[in-house]
Amino acid sequence: MSKGVHNKKTRMIVSEIKLFELLKAKMGQQEAEAFVTLLETKVDRKFDEAKITIATKEDIANAKVEIIKWMVALILGLFIALIGSMAALIKLLH
Repeated sequence: MSKGVHNKKTRMIVSEIKLFELLKAKMGQQEAEAFVTLLETKVDRKFDEAKITIATKEDIANAKVEIIKWMVALILGLFIALIGSMAALIKLLH
């Protein structure tokens, strides 16, 4: 796990503990535990849903390769069309 992810996870745990302590003072231990558990479940579910749409470095690298392949094919196609057009124009002029 990278240092940034570890720090975020640590901050999340500390935040959960603080939230639990605040709620426990107002609601009682059982209700606070239930609320924090429910909240954690919902946050985890939202994170998992968002994770599906996040592009990884591998996804970006694959996209770059595909773009380069299509650009090379396009440039070659345009070059061949240009050569063909020039040959037809020269043949027409002579």
